[in-house]
Amino acid sequence: MSKAVKDAAPATEDCVNLPFEEALKRLEGIVDAMENDDLPLEMLLAKYEEGTRLAQSCQARLSEAELKVQQLERKASGQLTVKTPAAAEA
Repeated sequence: MSKAVKDAAPATEDCVNLPFEEALKRLEGIVDAMENDDLPLEMLLAKYEEGTRLAQSCQARLSEAELKVQQLERKASGQLTVKTPAAAEA
């Protein structure tokens, strides 16, 4: 693998550790570069791989956030509480 390809694709854990907004911004930049730049095949593949990791990381974070929102329950007093898994199933 060429040095350019290695530099273009950060380690998987780098994508996982990025804040959601930064990961999404990088993903948008990759899509833009792939659509608008005349990149060599190796660079396109590296960007595709990085984009795939970023997309998976963003999707996992969105799924976690959705689950947390679904687990929130508003009591009659208006106070929010987190449902327990048993209460969520009932």
